[in-house]
Amino acid sequence: MDSQIDAAGGEQPHEFDPYLAKGEVKHPDQTDPYFGHLITAMVTPFTEDDRVDFKAFEALAAKLVDEGNDSLVVSGTTGETSTLEDYEKADLVRAAKSAVGDRAKIIAGTSTNHTSHDLEMAARAERAGADGQLVVTPYYNKPSQDGVLAHYKAVADAADLPLMIYDIPGRSGIAIETETILKLAEHPRIMSLKDAKNDITATTEVLTKTDLEIYSGDDQNVLAWMAMGAAGVVSVTAHVAAPTFRRMIDAVLNYELKDARIAHSELGPVIRALMTRVQGAVSSKLVLNWLGFPINTDVRLPLVQANEGEQELILADLREAGWQL
Repeated sequence: MDSQIDAAGGEQPHEFDPYLAKGEVKHPDQTDPYFGHLITAMVTPFTEDDRVDFKAFEALAAKLVDEGNDSLVVSGTTGETSTLEDYEKADLVRAAKSAVGDRAKIIAGTSTNHTSHDLEMAARAERAGADGQLVVTPYYNKPSQDGVLAHYKAVADAADLPLMIYDIPGRSGIAIETETILKLAEHPRIMSLKDAKNDITATTEVLTKTDLEIYSGDDQNVLAWMAMGAAGVVSVTAHVAAPTFRRMIDAVLNYELKDARIAHSELGPVIRALMTRVQGAVSSKLVLNWLGFPINTDVRLPLVQANEGEQELILADLREAGWQL
């Protein structure tokens, strides 16, 4: 039993102090992650005749990097990946690389719900020059955890690309259980986790038991997740608020909690506008257009543009944040 010396020189037992224990718990401080701290999941602009607008896409990629993004996700959920053709996804990776060069890493969304198709998409992304891939749990199929494990390992083996797991049960239909994530973390190419599960207990366990670099997949959780030691965010709202996200992230990294809280508060109404009124691809294109960025607001079915009532709600949120629109 641990003991201490009392005033008379004798040893007195004291209660176990957990802060002195030497266990296996890690103390995460992800200050130099491979993909950086601020990542925007980019929209895919379309022309009026429903083709990918590569000119607008390249301009947007350059703008986001100028505003402080370290990496960009191409053809993810917000990029309307489900309605993009395979060749369009590869062309978007090439366009992003052309637009930003070595100033930021390009992460290709390679996910489908068909493992063999994912393997093909991983190889395509590698040939197109991607720096990594974002892979979501196969949606609709609802595989067992053994199936989830086998799927991710197969995709990780298909290309020589760092892989970011995407845990988003609201879209995939199932969560990735913590034990499964711990096993996946042993794979040399599985480097990071985009966490959109909203389970702080599970996130803490992954942070303290693995070397995975954790990114918040929910814009409103960035400050909390980074306070726990996570790397940063894969954001939608950063399309229109990247400098504020950058300010908040840098404040956390510099242990300036007050400044981080201020930025977090400023972002609140903007996140509500972009993430709760309509789907993120719809709102991002709309607000970018309102701000004067040359982007068509069209989306591909089954998405549709925001109706008048939805637009009024978005405007009200942004005006609450002090935006003059």
